[in-house]
Amino acid sequence: MAKDWSIDLEHGDYQHNRALVIEDGLKAIEETEKGCYVNLVTPASFGNPIHYLAEAISHKFETEVTYKYIDQCGCGGYVFRVWKK
Repeated sequence: MAKDWSIDLEHGDYQHNRALVIEDGLKAIEETEKGCYVNLVTPASFGNPIHYLAEAISHKFETEVTYKYIDQCGCGGYVFRVWKK
């Protein structure tokens, strides 16, 4: 069943490892069904994910996806939504 979903890339090892956030974020996009989106919830420590995730996503997926920064969570992290076409 195709559905929208979220992945928490905010806690544990992610808090101090931007490369891991990017790597697992790209994997989450790969696992997302076409026509659905995944919310990538990223750590506050790296700031707005548009500054480090957008380039990696564009490079890997080119025109297969669209994305948008949604908002900063109440807990401090950020929500970055990626739709798979």
